[in-house]
Amino acid sequence: MVDFDRAEITKVAEQVAAEVGLGRQLISLEIDERSPLSRIAVRSIDPIEITVEGGAFEDLRRIRQLSPVRVVDGLGLHLLQIHDRLDPAFGAPPLDADLPLAHRVAWEVYAMGRLARLGHRSQRQRRLYHFRNRHGFTDAADAAFDRLWDGQDLCWADITSLSDQVRESGQVVG
Repeated sequence: MVDFDRAEITKVAEQVAAEVGLGRQLISLEIDERSPLSRIAVRSIDPIEITVEGGAFEDLRRIRQLSPVRVVDGLGLHLLQIHDRLDPAFGAPPLDADLPLAHRVAWEVYAMGRLARLGHRSQRQRRLYHFRNRHGFTDAADAAFDRLWDGQDLCWADITSLSDQVRESGQVVG
């Protein structure tokens, strides 16, 4: 359904992998070009295997065309989270199926903030709105978002603690 260019996807994937610190890793991408859905899932982190439904890489303004920007968005998020999972200092988040939605959203904010600092589009406002939907439309939620978005060297405990604090009390400590 989508006109994909294998060479272009490979080039973008290699660039993003190198930028996030996974340049030496073998990464397998399985893309279902027949699917208009836009899901991306990590099947394995050792070895790295990612499945992609075709709509995830589709240009939203030119149907059935590849969007290198959406390749960066989708792969960048997942590759950063894989990098986190491979780092013992990060901690051990549960498997994706077991992640509470609020924690997943908080981790996505942390990953996308780092992707933005690498020079890629950020969609900060979209991420902020999504974060607010799970953590509240409050000043405390906005402060937690900013800490995650601007965060460096956070670990899983930092991310979940921020998420839980703002959800439970509406306050962010520290």
